[in-house]
Amino acid sequence: MPDLRDQFAAAGQGHVFHHWESLDGAAQASFTAQLEAVDLPLVSRLGALLADRSAPLSPALAPPVVFPARPGAERQQECEEATARGAELLAAGKVGFVLVAGGQGSRLGFDGPKGAYEIGPVTTKSLFEWHAARIQAAGLRHGFQPRWYVMTSAANDAQTRAFFEANGHFGFDPADVFLFQQDMLPALDAEGRIVLAGPGELFLAPNGHGGTLAALQSSGALGDMASHGIEQLSYFQVDNPLGRHADPLFIGLHDLAGAEMSSKVVAKRDAAEKVGVLGLIDGALGCIEYSDLSDELRHAADGEGKLLFNAGNIAAHVIRRDFVEALTGGGDLDLPWHIARKQLKCVSESGAQEERAGVKFETFIFDALARTTSSVVLEVLREEEFSPVKNAEGSDSPETCRASLTAIAAAISGATASAVELDPRLAETAAEFTSRPTTADETPRGVVFRPAEA
Repeated sequence: MPDLRDQFAAAGQGHVFHHWESLDGAAQASFTAQLEAVDLPLVSRLGALLADRSAPLSPALAPPVVFPARPGAERQQECEEATARGAELLAAGKVGFVLVAGGQGSRLGFDGPKGAYEIGPVTTKSLFEWHAARIQAAGLRHGFQPRWYVMTSAANDAQTRAFFEANGHFGFDPADVFLFQQDMLPALDAEGRIVLAGPGELFLAPNGHGGTLAALQSSGALGDMASHGIEQLSYFQVDNPLGRHADPLFIGLHDLAGAEMSSKVVAKRDAAEKVGVLGLIDGALGCIEYSDLSDELRHAADGEGKLLFNAGNIAAHVIRRDFVEALTGGGDLDLPWHIARKQLKCVSESGAQEERAGVKFETFIFDALARTTSSVVLEVLREEEFSPVKNAEGSDSPETCRASLTAIAAAISGATASAVELDPRLAETAAEFTSRPTTADETPRGVVFRPAEA
């Protein structure tokens, strides 16, 4: 313990031991484990960012090159070649599936991991089960045994593991599911001092969705992928059950372009939609936050009236495994850090609870796009691939997501109902779903629905 105390003192963080003597043995042991996990050199580098008072730069912004959702006949051969290549990589087991699922369902009024939230329009199918079914459908269609990598957080790791076990890993062999935790970072106050949530507890926060890459490395997931011959990662987030994680066209376009990281986007609803868009930032690909676009650029359009900055980011990527290895190979994640200023509920030196201005540090996965030498941006249709569950009501809510799932199922099955649900393991593999039934008697297997109200 003296050595650990000396390390924190030398880093200017000796105050974390202020309440040490008031802790019992179990609390001291728990606090010691937290302190031993802190990367003090990184904390010092992050603290130095707070002293940088230079004015933010105004970068040159430009729209990206986008492969259209509805390509013309002149791109038919390109699409066919890419789709064949993507199917080949899937069949060979070269694609692994990475789900980011560290969030809680609190904004939905749900006590538990967001992935456990029931989203099926008719059944009790959870978000986790929807994603599992989509991945399994790919395995059935292309004839391979998929491996699923699920990133949790300190807040929901135990609950997520228990939920997977209680649900039989959703039909996966447990050996093919690799659960790993996102790393946490201490929050700092305005002077760069580590904040305490309690007398023997650090105020810890997730390191952003860019931390997925670092966690893949530190957890051993990258090594596991390499040992199973996985070369490409299909990255997606838990709140969007419409995502197509094994899209042969997308995977093939990415691979044939020699891309390190590629992205799916959707067209913005309108100029006012508050969503980040992919674009060029001083010549490098990245995500431009809504607030960073001037009103003029936000409304800028081409000769056909289409918005120039129209590539709405949906956090769906294909990433080469060796690219992630390069970004994380030095032990640190080679991405810029972003500062999020917050009012933090913490403990003072007197032991009283208080609110204090502080900062959390995050990395964003889309910042990795700037490190690529080649990247594909594929536009997809919002109504087919993007209906996230973010809010309890209104837009991007369970209601709108269930309506999207119902619309897709009804279009495929021809069922007329107030709610229709189609299991992806059938819908995405069986020939009977390639054409729409013409009578009620021809409703395919795997379709469940509530009759339409009179």
